[in-house]
Amino acid sequence: MLAERAADLDALGIVWDPADAAWEENLGAARAYHALTGTLAAPVTATMLEKPVGQWLANARKAGYDKESDRAKALAAIDPDWRPAWPIDWQRRHAALRGLVEAGTALDAVMPGVTVHGDDVGQWLATQRRDWERLSVEQRERLAALGVTAAPRPVEPARPRRSTGNAFDRGVEAPAQYAAREGRVVVPRAHTEVLPDGTAVRLGGVAVQYPQPARRAECRAARALGRAGGGLGLSAS
Repeated sequence: MLAERAADLDALGIVWDPADAAWEENLGAARAYHALTGTLAAPVTATMLEKPVGQWLANARKAGYDKESDRAKALAAIDPDWRPAWPIDWQRRHAALRGLVEAGTALDAVMPGVTVHGDDVGQWLATQRRDWERLSVEQRERLAALGVTAAPRPVEPARPRRSTGNAFDRGVEAPAQYAAREGRVVVPRAHTEVLPDGTAVRLGGVAVQYPQPARRAECRAARALGRAGGGLGLSAS
């Protein structure tokens, strides 16, 4: 086709540049791609009208055309966001989401697995909401214009408050708690008492530390047990 056009233009005495003609043909393919997808953020593998439009657009973005140049203006006339400040994949998926919203699709219906032209727009949307703070101000504004908001932060369960007392204080509290609950019973040697703050205390170990009745009577644990109803012993089991 290019050779035939060149011959026709030569016959008319018109100076013709094959490179410009090829650029115009690719521009026509880009225009057709935009009509189909609503964006020029094509993946590099995209083709249209038998033209490698995705690779051509990638090359155009890399060419660094001045925004006032004829070529930059021609591309911007098709899609003002043909050369975005963020990743091209983001722009393509944003355009896909915009198309869904403009067609009347509710955002709640755009769940992971909803795809547009092979892109999982639902998963992308969930990621944008989760990583909201990582987006630029303009990206957030564009999503907000479609009704998108940041995902609510999960509420972390409250952690059990740890006792600020020392080991001896916990050793006093544990047998007192056991005695108050169980009465005058023999403590199994392997028994572990769990305090309200989640601390686990082996009562068998506490009893073994004070094997002599006289010493038990002198320690705070014995006094605590007396107040609670006392009478803890250590079983042989």
